[in-house]
Amino acid sequence: MKVEQELANAAPQRETLLTIGVFDGVHAGHRYLLENLKRRAQEKKLLSGVVTFDPHPQSVLHPQRVVSHQLLAISLKDRVKFLQELGIAPVVVLSFTSELSQLSAREFVSLLVKHLRMRGLIIGPDFVLGQGREGNAKLLCALGEEMGFSVETVAPFTIDGELVSSTLIRQALAQGNMAKVEKLMGHHFYLVGKVTTADKRGRTLGFPTANLDIKPQQALPGNGVYATIVQVNDKRFPSATNIGTRPTFGNGKNWVETHLLNYEDDLYGKEIRVEFVQRLRDERGFASSEKLASQIGKDVQEAEAILSRELK
Repeated sequence: MKVEQELANAAPQRETLLTIGVFDGVHAGHRYLLENLKRRAQEKKLLSGVVTFDPHPQSVLHPQRVVSHQLLAISLKDRVKFLQELGIAPVVVLSFTSELSQLSAREFVSLLVKHLRMRGLIIGPDFVLGQGREGNAKLLCALGEEMGFSVETVAPFTIDGELVSSTLIRQALAQGNMAKVEKLMGHHFYLVGKVTTADKRGRTLGFPTANLDIKPQQALPGNGVYATIVQVNDKRFPSATNIGTRPTFGNGKNWVETHLLNYEDDLYGKEIRVEFVQRLRDERGFASSEKLASQIGKDVQEAEAILSRELK
């Protein structure tokens, strides 16, 4: 069984206190849970570990509904990096397969006890695991008494009276409310992608753009123009980014294109990171290319003013 082999390969040197989840975006609610995990692990003299999954379970269980579960984190690499930077070790990534989804709660936690030396489990208030979502807090407590591990439930984490969740973040993201997204995530929302060749329309307008190749399951801010920061290698540049269908030219395709200020080198084929700081305006069509170019100039000036504070 693949899951058992992956767990056996993780083999921690000491007993562990674990939490389990996708941790999509590693948002503020996740961080609250993880800080509780670290604190309790220190008190119990255990390793604080995370078991996470790739791909997202919804893409395996309900592939037809993947759009409603668009991911906040662009890659597994970023997710693991965030967890490790929070001081979590071990971080165990399990391949989520239909076979794994069919394990009962008893079968799954017994594997954690056997291979990860689990002596405790920290969960959120609505946590479930196992086939048919049978492994709720009550069942896990009963299994813990039988197998020798504790179960602790962490209270919900709220900001401004709202329960922090990936769903809430996706809603704020769709509205282009980047201030709220930053508050909920604890950092700017960002995209990472390779720059691809397009029709070079921006260059003819006097504002060359880098067009990002974005995976379809990636969550995006609502269509519009944003003040953004682009990271190329280790350097950061102010930029203005448009998300949408480019209605002035009417091709209907969805684009993510960013214009970097004070950058002259060729970006084609390079991987860049785009951080979204503030929404500038809705996307809209213009009567001519000249009017569009004039508006883009205003967008660039506004973005530069906003980002001068961010890039001090």
